[in-house]
Amino acid sequence: MGFLPKLASILLLLVTFQNGVKGDTPANCTHDDLVGKWKFYLSSGGHSKDIDCSNPGVMSQVISLTLSSYNAVTKDDDGEVGSFNLIYNQGFEVTLGYRKLFAFFKYDQINSTYADYWCNQTMQGWSHDVLGNDWACFKAVKQDASEGYHHEVVKTPFEIGLLQLPYSVPVDFIELINLAQDSWTATVYPEYEKYTYDHILRRSGFLNGPLTRPKKNLATPYSEKSYANLPKSFDWRNVNGVNYLSPIRNQGHCGSCYAFASMGMLEARMRILTNNTQTPVFSPQDVVACSRYSQGCDGGFPYLIAGKYAQDFGVVEEQCYPYLGKNQDKCEPTLPNCQRTHVAKYEYVGGYYGGCSEEKMMQELVNNGPLAVAIEVYPDFQQYKSGIYHHVESIKAHWLKQSSSEGYNPFELTNHAVLAVGYGEEVNKNSDQVEKYWIVKNSWGEQWGEQGFVRIRRGTDEIAIESLAQQSWPIPRL
Repeated sequence: MGFLPKLASILLLLVTFQNGVKGDTPANCTHDDLVGKWKFYLSSGGHSKDIDCSNPGVMSQVISLTLSSYNAVTKDDDGEVGSFNLIYNQGFEVTLGYRKLFAFFKYDQINSTYADYWCNQTMQGWSHDVLGNDWACFKAVKQDASEGYHHEVVKTPFEIGLLQLPYSVPVDFIELINLAQDSWTATVYPEYEKYTYDHILRRSGFLNGPLTRPKKNLATPYSEKSYANLPKSFDWRNVNGVNYLSPIRNQGHCGSCYAFASMGMLEARMRILTNNTQTPVFSPQDVVACSRYSQGCDGGFPYLIAGKYAQDFGVVEEQCYPYLGKNQDKCEPTLPNCQRTHVAKYEYVGGYYGGCSEEKMMQELVNNGPLAVAIEVYPDFQQYKSGIYHHVESIKAHWLKQSSSEGYNPFELTNHAVLAVGYGEEVNKNSDQVEKYWIVKNSWGEQWGEQGFVRIRRGTDEIAIESLAQQSWPIPRL
């Protein structure tokens, strides 16, 4: 493709995720847990990005930082000011001076049933300068009286066993969905019958507890003037007859939706930047197998992949590391020494976790390109075929009763990462009401939904798409 090895400035804007895309870690920490005084214990610097922070050696430096609301960081001894971002409920990243520091909250996966985590401590994390050089390790501890300890029941052995049952959706469940509303149509997908509940859940994210959403008052005021200047509808599949999206793909039953959404965003924004003269398809398998910022087929977050991983390590094209749809013990690309494309800048839509809105999402999408977003997947979403989707709450009790012979419902509120590529509105023929929607690219193959896409109700934070998922990222300027 002839890519430059480093993009001068890919601006990625990320939408705030409210729930966890399956797995990552058992931690479920909040913005309020993070605010306060922390001590950061750092190892010596001067290392490469291959540094092993599981064995960091002596922590030779201690710095005290105060993290306050609206993402401000202050160094206690000299008043130097920086910023921080909560990475969903999993960890946080601090930028201070010319350095970035990222770590997950501390956790201990005791077994398949139990896990412990602490919101006042971190695992060993990584520190480097803003150019991605001079790497070191660190851990951080909050300086207050709170214990920060949580004991999490992940799944009981009984529930884990039930996850291996064949996935089955009663026909009357589909009928109930279609009778309960007239905005969208559900259908049975026979190919699901070859999957277990575990397979279905892994491709949409599960096992993480519900995430506390950012407080609504974190969002900053938005200019009505800029909103009024936006087009009533917009679709990156057809901008003056030109399609800027890469093809629909299928993640299978690997929990790699975060990798597909991230790569899809980078692919689209590269096409937009170069007016389709460069049309890469980037490798989700490289992320699944090689990223230290995610947990392979057990989940991850676009902020850490399309943003941090793409900046720190870069992404490769599909032919370098073809998709396998499974975890690997080692990072072993099919082709060695592949050229990597890097992101120069990444941030949340609205500037920080919790600062997003429908209008900001629309403006970022139109001005810079598709957005990696997260949604809460419910059982009815799995069966979507066409129309403007909204969750049908009235069928919940039926699903709880009928989802298996034991009356077990393995579905929880979860996060599934997808790609918002446009928006629009149409009149419902039955009610004459105008319905607004987002156009969303999924990673479940072309046979699902509207040729791999779904339209989701817009303006009401349907399945958490507006307050949870928005992200905006570096747009490449070559």
